[in-house]
Amino acid sequence: MSLSVTLRQDWPGIRIAIGFEAPSHGITALFGRSGSGKTTVLNAVAGLLRPNSCRIALDGVVLADSAHGIFVRPEHRRIGVVFQDSRLFPHLNVAGNLRYGLRRAPAGTIGFDDVVELLGLATLLKRRPHTLSGGERQRVAIGRALLAQPRLLLMDEPLASLDQERRAEILPYLTRLNHSLRLPTLYVTHALEELGRLADHVVLLREGHVVAEGGIDALAARADLPLALREDAAAVVIAEVIGPAPGRFLTRARAGGAELLIRPVSTPPGGLVRLRIPAREVILARPEAAGLAALTSVQNLLAGTVRALVEDVGRQAVLAEIDLGAGAVLLARLTRDAVARLGLASGSAVLAMVKSVAIEPLDEG
Repeated sequence: MSLSVTLRQDWPGIRIAIGFEAPSHGITALFGRSGSGKTTVLNAVAGLLRPNSCRIALDGVVLADSAHGIFVRPEHRRIGVVFQDSRLFPHLNVAGNLRYGLRRAPAGTIGFDDVVELLGLATLLKRRPHTLSGGERQRVAIGRALLAQPRLLLMDEPLASLDQERRAEILPYLTRLNHSLRLPTLYVTHALEELGRLADHVVLLREGHVVAEGGIDALAARADLPLALREDAAAVVIAEVIGPAPGRFLTRARAGGAELLIRPVSTPPGGLVRLRIPAREVILARPEAAGLAALTSVQNLLAGTVRALVEDVGRQAVLAEIDLGAGAVLLARLTRDAVARLGLASGSAVLAMVKSVAIEPLDEG
């Protein structure tokens, strides 16, 4: 199943003109600042907005086509929507809210018991919404949307109204859903943490237009994109777990052409894990520095090549893309002085040095 979106919508002060193709599985994230067009896209796909012009197709079925006068009503699109606020029915308990999603749903493969288990709702079924925490309410709202047997799930910043503790509570459930159901999901966010942990495909928006789209590992390490200009900029690397490093209390993992030592993870050998590596934690050195490895606390000395250097004017710094081979790329933030002293240029051979504790496994929990 794939989602194709092309739309134009004029709002006061801004024109939204967006087009993209979402993959057939996993989570496609719409990422950008407020006003970039994220919610406009989501509402158009859900059928809650008739854009000035559009063509939206899901799995080859046209849901809206302004040129041909086609507009499928929201209730006939089989699309589940989860909003920022849970919008639960206060007079129903959790079980009643969940079963509401089943009332008009066609036969499907997502069962009530499966949703209760996946979202950890067993102990909440008899409680009313007003007795739940914000994270618990959102889990119920997600469960209700899933039980409507949607072909596509839309999530409009579902964690935006939660504090950091509640976000940390619900993120593992969203990761588990993605791994277990593989339900195509369009996820709106402006939080980099959610993007790195959840997104398989990213559509990066700015001022109503698509800046770039692609896999999270490809876009996060692009020094020329807005993601890299944030203080918390980081590469997201997809690595294969090799297994424990004997006697070192660390795990070996392979990312592209490099082998990494990371904190212990529960992912079994052969499994994939996402690793977030902050740009500010990557130190670059000349290749001859490899002989000094035993004299430092840094466990990862990775041979790479400078792919690009981009000025970070706001921080008086330079962003370097470091190619580790076979598609794995790191991002490093350096001073201009460091670039000059090391004689760095596109194509330069370097060692990228990263402490194991600075590498954050995103799939754990």
